Amino acid sequence: MTAFVGILLSVLILSSTSDNLYKKAQKLAKEIIIIDTHIDTPGILENGWIDISKRHNKGEFDYVRAKEGGLDAPFMSVYVSARFENNGAKKEAENIIGIVNKVISDFPDKFAHANSVIDVLTNYKTGKISLPMGMENGSPLEGDLKNVKYFYDRGIRYITLAHAQSNHISDSSYDTNKQWNGLSPFGKKVVEEMNKVGIMIDISHLTDDAAFQVLSLSKAPVIASHSSCRFFTPGWERNMSDELIIALAKNGGTIQINFGSSFLRQDILDRENKNRTDIANYINEHKIMQNGKEAQEYSEKYWKEHPVGYADVKDVVKHIDHVVKLVGIDHVGFGSDFDGVGDSLPIGLKDVSYYPNLIYELLKAGYSEKDIKKICGGNLLRVWSEVEKIASNNFLK
Repeated sequence: MTAFVGILLSVLILSSTSDNLYKKAQKLAKEIIIIDTHIDTPGILENGWIDISKRHNKGEFDYVRAKEGGLDAPFMSVYVSARFENNGAKKEAENIIGIVNKVISDFPDKFAHANSVIDVLTNYKTGKISLPMGMENGSPLEGDLKNVKYFYDRGIRYITLAHAQSNHISDSSYDTNKQWNGLSPFGKKVVEEMNKVGIMIDISHLTDDAAFQVLSLSKAPVIASHSSCRFFTPGWERNMSDELIIALAKNGGTIQINFGSSFLRQDILDRENKNRTDIANYINEHKIMQNGKEAQEYSEKYWKEHPVGYADVKDVVKHIDHVVKLVGIDHVGFGSDFDGVGDSLPIGLKDVSYYPNLIYELLKAGYSEKDIKKICGGNLLRVWSEVEKIASNNFLK
């Protein structure tokens, strides 16, 4: 056999093996429950209604692509901007919840409510996509503990305690104003009340101090609904440190890996930060109104002229690997931030049809089908079940 023929045969064998592995990934995506704990599609719909029962090009989520990717239970983000703190936050949350409810009522053969683990399993068996809800920002609680139960009754199954600014519950990792040095006195009561009612506590966006305080107070497992590993972005508090991931695992919780390129790679985060600084400096130097049309046009032009690049689907696997090596297979999942990170999604993971690519890379990395089942949704279902159980026990006391 000539060397050329030997090389050709090797290439063909590798290609065949690769094809078979990808077919296995596609098959797994259809057979196992895939849960994604953070998709911002309701915010897209708030800005202009889209028929998401059909394929469209105005975002990363719709029914057709979700089915192609095997996505079964995307948590719809009920995002409430920090600007609504003390200014109609509860009303804004109601508006977003109404949008999710409208999607389900308009397309009842395709989407369904999911207020429990049993709902997710039932909807999966009937072929419907579950749309559980997580509230991103605790501002809508408006200082009233009764609103925890109120939003539970409205279908909210996790609450991210703060977002881009510190609020009346918790300090935010994005905010230089650390007014509470973690949780506020009210925030500590919120943690206890969420345990009692049965809402998962989400520590994404919080400061380390706040997150550690949550973990020390919560009797139920806690989630980080859309965060990645600070190991790859040293110094960036928005991602989770190894110490925090270890504490989260001891609590029984999960970190749901964010797919945004700047969450995954330091070099991209650095270029993004430089662009933001350069844009802000230009706007200030030229005395341009910050939220005006001129500022927006300059910003869009600058980003186009200074691309920051993209991570790769393999980078998501690196973050999953890091968590698994640190605390084991039971404490990691997906929290993509689809429709929430703009033009920042990795190559090979651009919308909800791409989960088979991620499963394929997990298979290549040596993960078993049992492991992949846990990562794709099993770990989150375990946490959710435990939160339900603890709330039920409190109710029976």
